[in-house]
Amino acid sequence: MILETIITTRNEDGGVHLAPMGMHDRDGQLVLAPFRPSRSLDNLLRERTAVINCTDDVRVFAGCLTGRRTWPTLPAAQIAGARLADALSHTEVSVENIEDDPVRPRLLCRTLHSAIHRPFRGFNRAQSAVIEAAILVSRLHMLSPEKVDAEVAYLTIGVEKTAGAHEREAWEWLMNAIRAHRTGSSREASV
Repeated sequence: MILETIITTRNEDGGVHLAPMGMHDRDGQLVLAPFRPSRSLDNLLRERTAVINCTDDVRVFAGCLTGRRTWPTLPAAQIAGARLADALSHTEVSVENIEDDPVRPRLLCRTLHSAIHRPFRGFNRAQSAVIEAAILVSRLHMLSPEKVDAEVAYLTIGVEKTAGAHEREAWEWLMNAIRAHRTGSSREASV
């Protein structure tokens, strides 16, 4: 099972880099699999640490893919880095092993510290739709316009029925990114 999270890594200058990234558990190790090239991968390979943040604010997912990467953070507890200030929970990890791959290496991580900040009450359909649309936006260069249009048409139903203000804002950011990609005015997001 892959969980959609926000990863915070430390840039070379000490700044915080946020990126959406799926994570899964493999025999007690947390596995991150960023695509090449990406700033997250560069940071993970250099620093060998990261924070895995669970959040229900889907604007963070959409924002990271649409140039809105500045979200409030707090210092991590046991690593040189930061966690999302509004995270439901966070897990600080160290990279223990790397399964290299030319496209998508697997980084096997050990948990150093974990904390729950508030309970997860679940996602409504619009929140789930925004996360799915964010994944589509991250793969626009790999998907046909017809595939994207079909997915967006289906996801729009959940947004129209259950979105609050945050979900509508995030949805609009993503729809603008799709339009910009199609007109050639988008810039590639290095997650």
